[in-house]
Amino acid sequence: MTFEMKERYKKEIIKKMMETHKYKNVMEVPKLQKVVINIGVGEASRNTKVLDAVIEDLRKITGQQPVIRNAKKSVSNFKIREGMPVGTSLTLRGEMMWAFMMRLLYVALPRIRDFRGVNKNAFDGRGNYTLGVTEQIIFPEIEYDKVDAVRGMNITFVTTAKTDAEARTLLAELGMPFQK
Repeated sequence: MTFEMKERYKKEIIKKMMETHKYKNVMEVPKLQKVVINIGVGEASRNTKVLDAVIEDLRKITGQQPVIRNAKKSVSNFKIREGMPVGTSLTLRGEMMWAFMMRLLYVALPRIRDFRGVNKNAFDGRGNYTLGVTEQIIFPEIEYDKVDAVRGMNITFVTTAKTDAEARTLLAELGMPFQK
């Protein structure tokens, strides 16, 4: 599946993007660089088993080992000190990125109840798109009975696009189901 998506990108999407945005060179066409997945776990500072469960879920979903992120500052209201674990993140590139994107677009997102598309305005102004997923159980790799708590994640698609319009066109052509 990932090979088919890459071949489609090379043939159809590049041609359409060159016509739409009037690029003079093929190398100007934006590409998907990486996918970054973050899960914030505030209760990990009090219970390390929660962080282990999050790491295992993320490993099942992506097939890659996530990195533990520690607090940069102490925040007394949240009972967090500098250096305490507060979440996990990982970066997907290459074949792993394409495989994850296929599973997200064609398997996980359609499993969301009352799904009408993703927000088309979640671009950062530099051509990157961030998608918030509220439940990790939309992925088929996660067994519902073994989940201790439902947690969300942020999925960021980093592109080489210079504007949000270019990135929106690229992601729409790759199959991102934006709201109408």
